[in-house]
Amino acid sequence: MSLTAGVVAVQGDVEEHAAAIERAAAARDREVTVREIRDAGIVPDCDLLAMPGGESTTISRLLHSEGIAPEIRTHVAAGKPLLATCAGLIVASSDAGDDRVDELGLLDVGVERNAFGRQKDSFEAPLAVAGLDDPYPAVFIRAPAIATVGDADVLASWDDRPVAVRDGPVVGTSFHPELTADSRIHGLAFFENEAAAVPSLEGRS
Repeated sequence: MSLTAGVVAVQGDVEEHAAAIERAAAARDREVTVREIRDAGIVPDCDLLAMPGGESTTISRLLHSEGIAPEIRTHVAAGKPLLATCAGLIVASSDAGDDRVDELGLLDVGVERNAFGRQKDSFEAPLAVAGLDDPYPAVFIRAPAIATVGDADVLASWDDRPVAVRDGPVVGTSFHPELTADSRIHGLAFFENEAAAVPSLEGRS
């Protein structure tokens, strides 16, 4: 059965996320059609969603003004997967630490924006990720850290800070998994049903 994937396209690395989804699907012999989401009405047709980074206040404002936000909440409430990365993680969180961000409340976490430094402090790190056999080459660019974790599972940490979590069908990462040829994070978020029960790696780096 062919799947429909949606990439929220109001900001961020839309094409890169689309390509990563296609690679992850191909690795599992799954057919997928990727659609870009800039307006309401597309999310209800999607089996899975990716919400890229960018600027969290802008993403939040556009999701709500375009009527996309309630559709994403309905998508997740139906148990359909969502991958939220970097600023997408901030918007999906329950506490963005910024009154200008109208959070979606889909991840029971609080975040600290730019916790790993500004653009000039970008780096790549080998992460141990629950559910993956080998380290993942995570790219951090103006990355937030996950400051508090409620009812969510920590999938990976760096420098003793959580940087990837799962809360039901939602996976959130501080880093940019679309900026590497390694599509395992997209596979973990979208195609590994057993990943919801993987062990926590809190405190590991």
